[in-house]
This record gives sequence, structure tokens and C-alpha cells, in this order.
Amino acid sequence: MNLGLINSAWAQAGRDTSWGIHKTREIGFDSIDIFTDPLDIDVRERQLIRRECRKANLPIISVCCVATGLIDFNPSVQRFHIARCEKFLDLCYELEAENLLLVLGEYIWNQEVIPPREQWKTGVENCRRLADYATGLGLRIALELEPFHLSLVNNVDSMVRFLDDAGHPALSANIDVSHLQLADVKPEEISRLKGRAIHAHISDCDGKRHGDLPPGRGVVDFDGYLKEIAKLDMGGTMSIELEYSPEPDRVEEWVREAFDGTAQLMKNAGLRD
Repeated sequence: MNLGLINSAWAQAGRDTSWGIHKTREIGFDSIDIFTDPLDIDVRERQLIRRECRKANLPIISVCCVATGLIDFNPSVQRFHIARCEKFLDLCYELEAENLLLVLGEYIWNQEVIPPREQWKTGVENCRRLADYATGLGLRIALELEPFHLSLVNNVDSMVRFLDDAGHPALSANIDVSHLQLADVKPEEISRLKGRAIHAHISDCDGKRHGDLPPGRGVVDFDGYLKEIAKLDMGGTMSIELEYSPEPDRVEEWVREAFDGTAQLMKNAGLRD
């Protein structure tokens, strides 16, 4: 399994895109995931990403997209976010990425006004539509599990149910190890995602709040989770997520620490030579 990095780690330290790409390769990563918005960058930035990744011999595996509006109750908002996600998929194609990492939203108004089943149905239908679009580009979508109480997909049960309801071969799961810990998902539950997961994220946390820490600084049961991930035989990439360092000026130290720690954890689990 390859070891990658989401490039948002560098943005918090004020590093430019090119610097971050080459630093990622210098540290030893096999690949990179891109966190950007195609509506916020121009053709020069898109070409820079592609050019510098090629120079660094650093494949782009995933482009990350947060699209909470896909399950908004306003059809006009949904239409905007469907079109926006299609632009993300176009960017994936342009950058020769493998998948779009998709983050859905949360149930609104504490599930007391809009019936939850309606938001669920909206999410399923819109993701199925996006999966059709992805198929036309030879891409796949990896759906994120968010560990928050009102998140549409917040545990293995809801992930499996969502994928079943969508019933689309281009729609799969992303396994975020830290999120599993926060959602109180037991390692053995991961087996239910065999044949349904195509990508993974890894970071540590304090077990109470969402936080992207280098492995070893928190309480995540990495041995348990990674051994179960190894049983999935999913291949692909595990990408380190370090978006919010409390000391942005020291983020390079954090990334190196995370790389070394994760590489060893993956080796121990039989996920990396």
C-alpha cells in the first residue's frame, strides 16, 4: 500500500503549491492528494500542480471535495453543488488522479424539520448522479465517513447502507482511521467494507475532538485498525492528513514525524515493505 500526503498540510504554513509538492517527495512520500477548489484556481495553477507533480515523480491519487450542499433542502443549492462536484471530477481527470474524495454534509435542524429520510434520499440520488459522471471520466468517488453526531455517513453501518442504496460501482468508501476512533467504530467492523473501500486517511486524535495529529500523539488504536485494513486487500493509498497543526511554523517537523511513524505502523501491519 502506498503512503501519501494531503497537501493541505503545507497551506497552513503559508507554503506555496510547488514548494509543498517537492517537499512531499523529498520527505519520501509515494503520492500526494490535492486539496483545492476548481472554482478558486485558474488554469495556471492547475497546470502548475500537474507539471510539478510530474517533475517530482509524485502521482496524484485523490482530489478532496467538501460538498455539504449536496444534501441541502433547496433544489437550487443542490444543483450548484452537483455542478461544482462535476468541476472537481473534471479536475481529477485533468490531473490524472484516481478518485474524488467526497465529504457530504449533516442533517439540518437537529433532524426535526426536514425528515431525515428525505435528506438521505437526496444524498443517495445526487451521489449516484455524480458516480455516473465519474464513470464517464474513468474515475471513482471515495465517500468520507465523518465522526459527527448529525453527519449523514458517520459509522460503518451508515456507510454500508449508503453504498447499498446508491448501488453504483463507481461509489466506494474512504477509511479514515482517526474518524473511526472518534465514531467508536471497533476495528473488526472494518471487515464489512471489504471490496468497498478504495482509499484511506490516517492521523491521530485525542479521542474526543476531531484533530489531525501525527500518529503517536493521541489515542488511536492504529495496530487494531491497520491490521483489519490489511485483511481487506484493498491496495491503493493511505494518505496522512495534517490540516491543523497548533504550530504551523513547525508543520514540516510534524509531517516528517507523521511519515516516519506511519511508515512503521504500516510495515508492522503488513501494509508496506
